[in-house]
Amino acid sequence: MSFTKIACVADDSPKAQAALKEIRKHHDVVELTKRRMSAQVIVVLGGDGFMLSALHEYMKMKLPFYGINCGTVGFLMNQYALDNLPERIARARASTIYPLHMYARKTTGKVSQALAFNEVSLFRQSRQAAKIRVSIDHVVRLKELICDGVLVATPAGSTAYNFSAGGPIIPLSGNVMALTPLVPFRPRRWRGALLTHNSSVNFTIMEPKKRPVNAVADFTEIEDVAEVVIAEQRKSGVSLLFDPEHNLEERIIKEQFTY
Repeated sequence: MSFTKIACVADDSPKAQAALKEIRKHHDVVELTKRRMSAQVIVVLGGDGFMLSALHEYMKMKLPFYGINCGTVGFLMNQYALDNLPERIARARASTIYPLHMYARKTTGKVSQALAFNEVSLFRQSRQAAKIRVSIDHVVRLKELICDGVLVATPAGSTAYNFSAGGPIIPLSGNVMALTPLVPFRPRRWRGALLTHNSSVNFTIMEPKKRPVNAVADFTEIEDVAEVVIAEQRKSGVSLLFDPEHNLEERIIKEQFTY
């Protein structure tokens, strides 16, 4: 497919701003408005964090995203190069990623909802360890998980915080998500689980007043939660474009052999 209408967004770093200026010099960059007709693809200049921010802001436009790494790791980005940009985008391969939907009920009864392309995490907020009951598809699997926290990660997010916490790296085509404890104390040897992508995960916070817990979905943090329900939201999938030699599926596989 030929992408003649390119929109660009860039973070505030000097490298990203310089790249944006260079792209505008050589290409007819269209304005990125809330109406999708003005662009065919969104070029994102920055790092993984900025890509996540762009996905949240522009996902409703239903346009593909092509990232150019102007940050450090750049797992969701392509290598930095500005030459032949339309041709590179035309040759790119698409990977669809799906976010997690978080339903969080606070101890006050107030309900909040958010999406996460990487993970939904729960964290203790005091010196007391959290006590969390874990249910999968309405079946209690752990009556009491005593820990610093717990998270559910998507395949795209499995190489990030989830992996650092000891969770598995998941191929995009695996159709599973990772359930990973954070510093678990009881059960002593429990290291998490792999769940089918259509599973519903319910965390019930036990003694929430004595052992307060916060929930975080990418950039959204909810304090003092009493219950958190997490499920994949297929209707909100987004398309990321990657150079053929640097596609996301291959990168996830290679990450498992990095040491």
